[in-house]
Amino acid sequence: MQPVASSSRTDIGLKRTLNEDSVFEGKQIWAVADGMGGHAAGDVASAILAEVFAELDQADFLKPQDITAAVRVANDRMLAYVASRPNASGMGSTVSGLAQVMVGGSGHWAVFNVGDSRVYRCHGGVLARATIDHSETEEMILDGKITEAEARHHSLRNVITRSVGSNPAPQVDLWVLPQTPGERFLVCSDGLTNELTDAQIAEVALAEPDPAVATRVLVERALAGGGRDNTSVIIIDLPLGESTEVDEITHPRLRLGQE
Repeated sequence: MQPVASSSRTDIGLKRTLNEDSVFEGKQIWAVADGMGGHAAGDVASAILAEVFAELDQADFLKPQDITAAVRVANDRMLAYVASRPNASGMGSTVSGLAQVMVGGSGHWAVFNVGDSRVYRCHGGVLARATIDHSETEEMILDGKITEAEARHHSLRNVITRSVGSNPAPQVDLWVLPQTPGERFLVCSDGLTNELTDAQIAEVALAEPDPAVATRVLVERALAGGGRDNTSVIIIDLPLGESTEVDEITHPRLRLGQE
């Protein structure tokens, strides 16, 4: 398992009375869960995901299938919670994150996602989106019906199409990637991406070498942009090693960076 440097930050924002985001910053797993359901226990839903990842993080090493299995465990716990507390009906959570996993005897990254929280990868002066949102507007963008700019103000921008806490359990998007020394990953809730464009996120994530400073500045800029939702950010850095060869991520829809 490669040594990494990481930092996280979460903020309730300027409009909410409850922080429904949960952040897990472990030794092998880093995840952001954005709970849904308001006082119907959205905060409980996201906390269940963090709890499950905390349990999994104690393992000696992880396999990719451990991540998807953990999300199913969290899904079952949410359904059990609702079954015993009918007033919590409708609770659920998005989740996005990064894990160090073993594949073929060597360390790899597992990027995972359910919902519209996101993971980005930074390397070589480029910010690349490493997950695809499960949302109505993302589907409309991919179908060519609206632009990225139009999606930011669309009436369906907050409608997600996949979440943890559903029956049947959601499919987890999972990508396994080789590790590249010097790369950085950013995991965030939509409280960040609703206030900042990818170009604005790149401006900070690519320029600020200290993960703690970068997370602080990103949250501060989200607040300055309106702070209409809870905002959570984790940054994970893999230090430079002997090799700095870039392994291309081919699935993101959007790449931004500096020449």
